[in-house]
Amino acid sequence: MLGMAEALLAAVVMALIIIACRALPFLFFAGREPPAWLGFVEAYMPAIAMTVLAVSSFTSIDWKKPAQGLVSLVAGLAVILLHLWKRNALISIMGGTVLYLLLSALPLPI
Repeated sequence: MLGMAEALLAAVVMALIIIACRALPFLFFAGREPPAWLGFVEAYMPAIAMTVLAVSSFTSIDWKKPAQGLVSLVAGLAVILLHLWKRNALISIMGGTVLYLLLSALPLPI
């Protein structure tokens, strides 16, 4: 368990790292155009990160329990369908999360 001093130090360090991550691009590219590869990373990194998170979440499912696998697959499919329909990441993620929580609360056979 962290004490108050350690927790405060951790929060300050995280805040400094976030500020540095936001300030460094302005320092590096002040007065000149950023390289082309940075535009690619900027455009595709959110989708790549979400894909990695989705794949890693499906790998932790105990597929020997059909109810758990089915709930996860239905919620994942709901996220995909909501996103294709509304094209809004917040709606699709929240909708899938709420559906997953509702289905997980049902007394499904294991």
